[in-house]
Amino acid sequence: MFWIGQAGDFAPKCHIPLHPPKAESKMRNAHWIFVGLTAIRLVPFAFTAEPVEIGSRRELFVDYCLIDQLNGTRLKLHHPRRAGVALKMDRPWEPMTGAYITVFYDEGKYRMYYRGRPPHVQTPKSGAVGCYAESDDGISWTRPSLGFHKVFGTKNNNVILADVGHNAINFAPFVDRRSGVPSSERYKAIGGLPPAGLFAYVSADGLRWKKLRDKAIITEGTFDSQNNAFWSQSEQCYVCCFRTMKNGVRWISRTTSQDFLHWEPAVEIDFGEAPAEHLYTNQTEPYFRAPHIYLGMAARFMQRRRALTDAQQQQLNLPGLDDYLNLRESLSDCVLLSSRGGRHFERTFMESFLRPGQDLQDWVARSNYLARGIVPTGKAEMSLYVKRHYGQPTAYIERLTLRTDGFASVWAPYRGGHMVTKPLTFSGRQLVINYASSAAGGIRVEIQNEAGQALPGFRLNDCPEIIGDEIERVVSWRDGSDVSRLAGQTIRLRFEMKDADLYSVRFHTD
Repeated sequence: MFWIGQAGDFAPKCHIPLHPPKAESKMRNAHWIFVGLTAIRLVPFAFTAEPVEIGSRRELFVDYCLIDQLNGTRLKLHHPRRAGVALKMDRPWEPMTGAYITVFYDEGKYRMYYRGRPPHVQTPKSGAVGCYAESDDGISWTRPSLGFHKVFGTKNNNVILADVGHNAINFAPFVDRRSGVPSSERYKAIGGLPPAGLFAYVSADGLRWKKLRDKAIITEGTFDSQNNAFWSQSEQCYVCCFRTMKNGVRWISRTTSQDFLHWEPAVEIDFGEAPAEHLYTNQTEPYFRAPHIYLGMAARFMQRRRALTDAQQQQLNLPGLDDYLNLRESLSDCVLLSSRGGRHFERTFMESFLRPGQDLQDWVARSNYLARGIVPTGKAEMSLYVKRHYGQPTAYIERLTLRTDGFASVWAPYRGGHMVTKPLTFSGRQLVINYASSAAGGIRVEIQNEAGQALPGFRLNDCPEIIGDEIERVVSWRDGSDVSRLAGQTIRLRFEMKDADLYSVRFHTD
């Protein structure tokens, strides 16, 4: 092993990531020296480092998994935009404390599940019913009249689960995409609280549910949150991420199963060097365009932290539930988590992914909890959903939008910079990027060998500058876009960028 130097101007142009690439890379540690006013980053380099095998997978820049060098560039977190009310919580069985929302897209229909309550319930933990809404476009939502359960004197409602005790409080469904799953169990869900634990439910249509068995499937945990399970194609097992406590801090633990009934002993999630923060919900699931990457939209709970003045609190006139929920003395926002399987999760960005915003009614505890579910609502748009005005008569679910793959990007300012990947191998015929530039900016791509030397025909000067804003742009060089002759070889990608964002990359055969 020896050291190679990467020259770059010092701050503010130079970016030293808070969380550098982790232990799977042999390039994690870096040292800085100065030559005049220039900072040189010394990186340990080993030709024996195993390349990252990406095949034809789409890779997002929500972590440093693929990144070796950032020079004049940095990772940038992006934020969802408000897109209007999805559903007002204005039915008698939809309480001010309705929460723990799940949304997914399945066979041409968007489905939404959330917590309601029967008429005698006064607090979130004293009982609940499960509610359902649906949409054809993810924008306009309706409540079907199902007639399953009589609530508030009528069966003309959208209640799908009732008289199941605590299991409806945090009922969290998903579509089981495991190959060969019986049609009667195509939809699965978990729900429950201690001391009983989490119970498993199954359904053929996502509306009529039954217990998979009378005994809880997971019993060691705190569970007073939304606990999320899914089938992992990359790990070939069921994964459940659920609420626990660690040294007095609200934490996340994880367990796995081959059959959804028998689960391995749980392990606490490892966030590396990130400071401990209360994470209430985790909302973890595989990202639908890159299912080997799990994304979590965790609710960060700031206990005993107050934003509202006495006058603002009086203006809000919070209801009687305030004493139970302590709405005035705590705050909530949302942070982005990511994982590529196993117990390690990245906190690449400690900053808020979703802030409360300018509405005073969202500067209370437990508001701004994102739903589990990121769904496509257009070729270039994804939608997310969030509970607003928690614990207040005006409570509602809001739709948010984000650019496709647009959680984070490699960003270059006007003065420009570059990013170089770790050594990698791929399969496919073309390199496709999701990017955006200004009119003055752009991107050029160079393919290098493992040692960082440009390959003939794929040099920067062979690549016409890419200018524009596209979700899928095929990269071309002077002789065309076909890179299949390099498939299986160890290469690096160098992105020369100016006033531009790079959101994702992928090699494919189309």
